[in-house]
Amino acid sequence: MNPIEQLIAGFQDLVAQVPALLQPLILMAAGAVPFIEGEGAAIIGLVGGLNPVVAGLAAAAGNFLCVVLVALLTSRARTAVTSRQRVGVPAGPSDEAPEHTESVGAAPSKPASKGRQRFNRWLVRFGVPGASILGPLAIPTQFTTAALVAAGTPRGWVLLWQAVAIVIWTTVATVSALIALQVVSLI
Repeated sequence: MNPIEQLIAGFQDLVAQVPALLQPLILMAAGAVPFIEGEGAAIIGLVGGLNPVVAGLAAAAGNFLCVVLVALLTSRARTAVTSRQRVGVPAGPSDEAPEHTESVGAAPSKPASKGRQRFNRWLVRFGVPGASILGPLAIPTQFTTAALVAAGTPRGWVLLWQAVAIVIWTTVATVSALIALQVVSLI
């Protein structure tokens, strides 16, 4: 069993063991985990016997809260990196100009990974809405959010489209799982 399967099994066991009032909180925690996200957490809730609306809302809320946290942290990191103009500048106040300064971008850059290249192609082709909505087919929403914000896309725009994507994919997963469970119960 791989680590994701172990995590899912652990969340399923936890949902089955806690009181009904705490089950949505467990789904929120599951929704915050990359690769489980809102879709997987909603399915965990449905299998655990939760109301589909409660399961979907809790899972989507957990996923979105994690995406907001990632966007805020990435935005702060981007601001810190881009506001730093030179490396090697003396720390204290000085009237003398430093003899040697290096630009942050002076180091040769290595080629982008295959995943980054695929993400960039999607971003150029579909824009932020397309990358947000189609992104979960390839990588978790947390990774898409970090990549978009780190690339300089406005944080609010990214969060808007990530919210839309989370609602769409969590709804699709919840409805699909509900239909599948109803079909299985008929057999």
